[in-house]
Amino acid sequence: MHSRPWYQWLALGGGSGLSPILPGTMGTIAAIPLYLLLTLVVQNNMVYTGVLVAIIAVGPWLCGQTAREMQNGGGKRALDPPAIVWDEWAGLLLTLWLVPFGWWTLVVGFLLFRFFDMLKPWPISWLDKHIHGGTGIMLDDIAAAIPALILLRMMLAAGWL
Repeated sequence: MHSRPWYQWLALGGGSGLSPILPGTMGTIAAIPLYLLLTLVVQNNMVYTGVLVAIIAVGPWLCGQTAREMQNGGGKRALDPPAIVWDEWAGLLLTLWLVPFGWWTLVVGFLLFRFFDMLKPWPISWLDKHIHGGTGIMLDDIAAAIPALILLRMMLAAGWL
């Protein structure tokens, strides 16, 4: 196995995106320890928000650069290789942003995010097909996190969680 640059290991979720089975789901699972660290150990919404903003801010470059290198420099358009899961990390953290911690909220937030990320209802599917490069890789997952976050908050407000 050849060594990868540090930014590729980030883009690949520490290697979780290299899973031959459901790499996006495995990458999302790999983001849970970071979520738990931020929520249960750091316990500071400003730090959580700062980490989330940083992940989103570096994501287009990180994912785009890694996608181009994974294609061996073939063309300007960086597709969305399944092994790149940095966008899943951003999506899960956004889904759970400022949501009070609970194991059920974590499980339901995870499932809602994966549902929207995998199903890609409109406008997520439009973004996925029409916005390319590192920005496109990030944008559809951020878009999937928004309805997941809204539904999660509605469930909490209704007392279902």
